[in-house]
Amino acid sequence: MKTINDFIEAKEKKEKITMVSTYDYWSAMLCQEAGVDSILVGDSVGMVVQGKETTLPVTVDEMIYHAKAVRRGAPDTFIVVDMPFLSYQVSKEQAVENAGRILKETGCQAVKVEGGEEIAPVIEKMISSGIPVMGHLGLTPQSVHALGGYKVQGKTKEQQRKIIKDAQILQNIGVFSIVLEVIPSTLAKEITDILEIPTIGIGAGKDTDGQVLVFQDMIGIFEKSPKFVKRYLEGGKLIKEALTKFNEEVKKGIFPDNEHTYQ
Repeated sequence: MKTINDFIEAKEKKEKITMVSTYDYWSAMLCQEAGVDSILVGDSVGMVVQGKETTLPVTVDEMIYHAKAVRRGAPDTFIVVDMPFLSYQVSKEQAVENAGRILKETGCQAVKVEGGEEIAPVIEKMISSGIPVMGHLGLTPQSVHALGGYKVQGKTKEQQRKIIKDAQILQNIGVFSIVLEVIPSTLAKEITDILEIPTIGIGAGKDTDGQVLVFQDMIGIFEKSPKFVKRYLEGGKLIKEALTKFNEEVKKGIFPDNEHTYQ
């Protein structure tokens, strides 16, 4: 099983890191069988699985529930769990308690939090308590309202300086990796070149040290995808065709036939 040290070594060896964000047993099992390096149990579960408009309503208990299922499906894969909105922003003590619960109850190896300088003291306390932390900069979905929506970050010089500074701060306090989401590829490359820890990109170009996509996005479950998503399968269309065929065959008395009946 990989550890946080393997992330650092991968960057040193210039080996790309793969990560998939998923939320249940069967998809995690497939990720492990496919050899994916790591899994992120994202708070995007609120939108992808629960159908909510943002990630904000997701709770710690919900993250633990889904992370347990993912761990059962991928027992030998490095798994990171998102800390949901207001599970770490209120106080250092609350952050350590919630992160500790996540690791103890799920068997996963690390947590991920959003934000830079403003959240650094909390992250530092978590790390000093023995909790591995992955950072997240750029488009941070938990701040969607403050950011004015889901849009590219780091387009102005001021924003770029802030993201670079935040990345350096996160590295200095001990995060083992940083997700860079929806920022210009030139900025992502600059940050990746500056840092000694690996960057994991999503909508950040090809020059990051690794890439993460949401499972349902990459297999084409939904009709539309963000610009940065490559659809490796039109899964939604295939599943709909199968369901349509099942519906028709049952109504016409075709299924079940003798092959699928006990005699």
